[in-house]
Formats: sequence, C-alpha cells, structure tokens
Amino acid sequence: MTTLSARPVPAAWPSVPRELPRTMSAVVFDAFGPPDVLRVDTVDVPEVGPGEVLVRVAAVCVGRFLDVSLRAGRHPVKPELPHVLGVEHAGTVVAVGGGVSEIDVGQHVAVWPVLGCGDCEACIEGSKEACPTLRIDGVHSRGAYAEYTAVAADAVWSLPDDLDPATAAGVALAGPVAMNQLRQAGLRKGDWVLVAGAASALGATTAELARHLGARVIGTSRAAWKRERLLAMGLEAALDPTAEGFVDEVRALTGGAGVAVAVDDLGDPDIFARLTDVLAPQGVLVSSGAFLGGTVPLNLARLYTLNQRILGVRTGNDASALALWAEVARGFRPVVDRAFPLAEAAEAHRFLEADDNMGRIVLITGQA
Repeated sequence: MTTLSARPVPAAWPSVPRELPRTMSAVVFDAFGPPDVLRVDTVDVPEVGPGEVLVRVAAVCVGRFLDVSLRAGRHPVKPELPHVLGVEHAGTVVAVGGGVSEIDVGQHVAVWPVLGCGDCEACIEGSKEACPTLRIDGVHSRGAYAEYTAVAADAVWSLPDDLDPATAAGVALAGPVAMNQLRQAGLRKGDWVLVAGAASALGATTAELARHLGARVIGTSRAAWKRERLLAMGLEAALDPTAEGFVDEVRALTGGAGVAVAVDDLGDPDIFARLTDVLAPQGVLVSSGAFLGGTVPLNLARLYTLNQRILGVRTGNDASALALWAEVARGFRPVVDRAFPLAEAAEAHRFLEADDNMGRIVLITGQA
C-alpha cells in the first residue's frame, strides 16, 4: 500500500458560465501505454446536438476496465486517437439541445452514457446491456476527463440537493451495475451475499448496496488492510478467498447453508471455483468481469443437482438505474476512496493500478 494521503472530496458544483467558452482543458492520450501517456491539452468544447445536453463536469470516476485497461491498450475497444477517457461523471447542465424539455440549465446531474440502439429486441425489452451495438461515451467516443461533455439527455439523471459531485459520479455507473447484479440474482432481505474483490470500485459498491438492501454480506480481499476496512463498513465478515479454511469459514457463518448470491467481478479461476463451493442450493453466481482470467472450472453435476444458476451481467439498464437512484434518495451512498485533480489523472491511474484503492477513485475539475 502506498502512503499517499487521501485528498478531500469537494462538495461544490460548478456554476453556469455567462458565456460558453470555445475551448477547454482535457486529459488526452495519443498512444496506448502506461499512465505517462496521459497529458493535459486544450481542445474544443463539444457542440450540443438535438436530444443532448452540455454538462460542465465537476467529477469523473477512474475505472479499471473502462479507463485504465483502455488507456493501456488491453480493452477490446480501440478508440480513434487522440482520445479522452471518462465515462461516469457528474456536473451542472449549462446548455440543452433541441427536443430536450425535461432537463433545465443549472440542474445538477449524474451522467451514465451507456447507450443502446433503442430498436433491437434487447433495448425494446429494457435490457440495453444486451444490445449488440451498445456504445459508451468515454470508450467509443470522447469522454469526461474534461471541463465539458455533450451527452444524450437519456443518459442524464437529476440529483437530490444533498448529493455532492464525487458521490454522484461514484454511483453513476457502478450503482446501476450493482443494482442489476442483485436484482437479476433475486436478492431478498436477509440473504447471505458474498462479494469477491469487495474492496474494488464495483465490488465495494455492490457490497454496500447489498448491505443497504438488508442482506448479510461477506466480502473478500487478499489484503489484510482492505479486510479491516470492509469490516469497518459494517460487513458481517471479510475473508481471504485464497486461505485454506475459506470454504469452511463461509459455511460456518451461514449455518452450513452457503450464500444465496455470490458476485464475482474478477474471473480468477481459483477464486471462482471456491465461490461455487460456497453457493447454497438454488444459489446464484453473478459474473460481471474477467480481469484475472476468463476460463474457469465448473462442476456441472453440482450445478444441476443443487439447482444453481450462473449469469453474466454486463452493465446496468434504465430499470436498475431507476431503482438505484430510489435507494440513493433513501440514503444509499457509494464508497469513495479519494479525489485527484483532473491534471493528475496519470497519478490516479498509477494509484489504481497499484491496487491501493478502497472503493471509487475520482478526478475533480475544480471549476467554480
């Protein structure tokens, strides 16, 4: 763990400028590579098209897959360079395009620019996460490591007055994903839930949301200091998934039954096998990532004998986002580790790559 001290998370929202500038500062990169490829540059402020809003960015999250992996060239999508990263962000609406009537200038919003085509069967059914042409601003097009973004009005969520920008950005995408994980798994109040990698950005959000919804949550982490932090969050237990007695500990905690839901965002073959070992009859294992592997062992005899399910959840959808923001209104908050100035995006990427975070990492623009 590094000794970098936590930085304060800002509570102020940027104002609406008297006149929109033509240019802005943004963090860009011209080649895939290490964090040092990120640099601050001056680029044009995006124009607002029909059905879009212009957001003056206050805070934007740094994601392991959508930011760090993409910058390093490990992401399956290779955007046109130079590119501006940044998917989930929050800010103030400063202009609206034609056809936008439900969003006002001056409104504080969270932005979740994951967009389906709107016409395929998945989109019509409300499951845009399964859209074959799903697009994400910040991955397929220019993102929010910048002072301004132009985003689809459908990607904007109005915020309660007591939510600060870093918290809003921290929940903008990870929150709907976590809610989709738990809803598709059929989570019920009182269920035992195990979250693998519960100190990660998405893992911490899922663990905290499950606890908020009344589940009894077990988190896992290989790092002792992270397990201590997970216990401080209020989890029932925090375990090392590689420890020899891991399966026995989970069984003891759950009275021998196992967990109703196990959430795996890692894809590590050894850890995945242990998650299936602690899954209760009729239990559900949710997979939302494969950073550490991709091909895992599976005991099919046990799967069908115990009526268990394994399902993949790529991202959130509008229904899970709506449900998530309802819980935010009831007091749910994500775990935000620390904030870096936008100009120090490279440092934030190094911090995340060192696996020193506990929850979300946020870049702030510092705009007044």
